[in-house]
Amino acid sequence: MNQQQFLAVGRIVGAHGIRGEVKVKTLTDFPERFVAGAQFFIENEPQPRAIASVRPHKGMLLIRFDDVNNRNIAETLQKKYLFVPREEAMPLGKDEFYEDELLGLQVQTTAGEVLGELVEVMWTGANEVYVVKGPNGELLLPAIADVVQEVDLDAGVMHVVLLPGL
Repeated sequence: MNQQQFLAVGRIVGAHGIRGEVKVKTLTDFPERFVAGAQFFIENEPQPRAIASVRPHKGMLLIRFDDVNNRNIAETLQKKYLFVPREEAMPLGKDEFYEDELLGLQVQTTAGEVLGELVEVMWTGANEVYVVKGPNGELLLPAIADVVQEVDLDAGVMHVVLLPGL
């Protein structure tokens, strides 16, 4: 499975009960894709698995796959990501990007100062925070319009303005 052709939409965080359910933390703004019959690729598995049932539980989803019917099998899936083919990605609005599109971008100020490479996106309650590693160490940038001025995926560059205190 070439992960460049897929998008991570969830992560299995553990087994639940004895009938093969797994707890899934969603990594998508489109949780409605998790329905009975939907198919997902599980990290390091060549064939997709179909969902037999899904239900909400304490801010996560409890999912049972068609071919997982006991806790022992469910435990082997723990900490694995759920993927969909990139062509099944939901369309995004203007100035919206998938996380994997942003990772690796060179981040520089609008004045041309290179700050480093975007290496991680942290999801917080208010907004995302971009982690940039560069020659001066690690920099945390809030993903807000006042800071992020332009994202040019073709050029591999993100232009930012550093607010006072950053």
